[in-house]
Order: sequence, then C-alpha cells, then structure tokens
Amino acid sequence: MDRSNGFGHERLDAFVVAREFLACAASLLRGLPRGESAIADQLRRAGDSALLNLCEAAGRRRGREKAHHYEIARGSAAECGAILTVLAVRGLASAEPLSRARGLVLRLVCMLTALARRARGDGAAG
Repeated sequence: MDRSNGFGHERLDAFVVAREFLACAASLLRGLPRGESAIADQLRRAGDSALLNLCEAAGRRRGREKAHHYEIARGSAAECGAILTVLAVRGLASAEPLSRARGLVLRLVCMLTALARRARGDGAAG
C-alpha cells in the first residue's frame, strides 16, 4: 500500500502492525475447532477495536482526545494478548502462529503507549 496518500492513520507504523496482527488473528481464527466461537468472537472484536480506535485517535486534533483513543486501542490490544494466552493454555492453536501474533500485539501495545504519551505531551515517544 502506498502510504504517501490516503488517511493519516495509514502512514502510522502502528496501523501497519495492527493490520498485520488482524491478518494473523484471522488465520488463527480459521484454525480454531468447532465450539470455540466465544473466544473467537472475543479476539475478533478486541482486534478490530484496537485498529479502529487507533484510526479514530489519528483523526483527532486535540491531545487529550487523541490520547484517550490510543489508550482504548492499547487496552484492546492488551486484551488480544490475553486471548492469545487463553488459546495457548487451552491448546487451541499451534505455537508458531501464536508466537508471531503475540510478537505483533506486544509491539502494537508498545507503539500505542508511545502514541498516547506523545498525544498527552508526556515527553518523547520512543
């Protein structure tokens, strides 16, 4: 995707990571056994929320509003991390795809933390 045009959120590295995580999550969801629709729905909704709130934050002008939506996105991403733990503990997914998804969601949480801090004006976001 050409990141020079389009919406502002599409130029954020966090957006790219969130989108990549959603693709990993979709792959994990396709492999879940029947009868696991509740955990699948939870991962789907939390992943969607992380991406959607990231995009909403990027579209806000004021720092407090931006930070608030980045923090909501961070909470949803952290929830995704917990859901991945549930999948691992219950043996519902293979180790390699879980590890890849976990790495992406950890990276996303760090990025969202930095974006929220920057939006609040709490110093460097690195």
